[in-house]
Amino acid sequence: MSPTGAGAQSPRVVLVGPPGSGKSTTARLLAGLLGVDLRDTDTDIEVTTGKAIAEIFVDDGEPHFRALEREAVTTALAVHEGVLALGGGAVLDPLSQAALEAYTHDGGAVVFLDVSLTHVAPRVGFNQARPLLLGNPRAKWASLMEARRPVYERIATHRVDTDAKTAAQVAREIHEALVRPTPPEDPS
Repeated sequence: MSPTGAGAQSPRVVLVGPPGSGKSTTARLLAGLLGVDLRDTDTDIEVTTGKAIAEIFVDDGEPHFRALEREAVTTALAVHEGVLALGGGAVLDPLSQAALEAYTHDGGAVVFLDVSLTHVAPRVGFNQARPLLLGNPRAKWASLMEARRPVYERIATHRVDTDAKTAAQVAREIHEALVRPTPPEDPS
């Protein structure tokens, strides 16, 4: 991972992953370790609209939420310099993918927080605050993950397995990877 991020006006690191992977908590702890600000696109959307994510889904529909999410992601990538946590589905939008690809092309670090269904169930409790998991939450989470995993893996510059780890352990692992000096290239 790049020790400096993509540039002066880019996040130090972007966290992506499915619901329950620990993005928000890990991002808060990582921001503390790095001494930088935290930004979460779900929080940005809630502040902008004055509504909880679940309310937006119910009142305005998923397409409206995804448009708000796209705007939050592209704005944050352009102006935020600290740790950035993205909503679980943010990587599915083609414009968000393109923005993330440009960010990583310029040296930015995107970390995929991976988690298994076995470990995610106790974390999220499959509650109603996660509108895409209503109905049969375990089956829906597995389906979401099946669709999203290839995108997370393609977008990410680094993957961290969060199973059986605390958010503090995950944050320390990412921190170590960010501050570890990059070995010099072999001149031969």
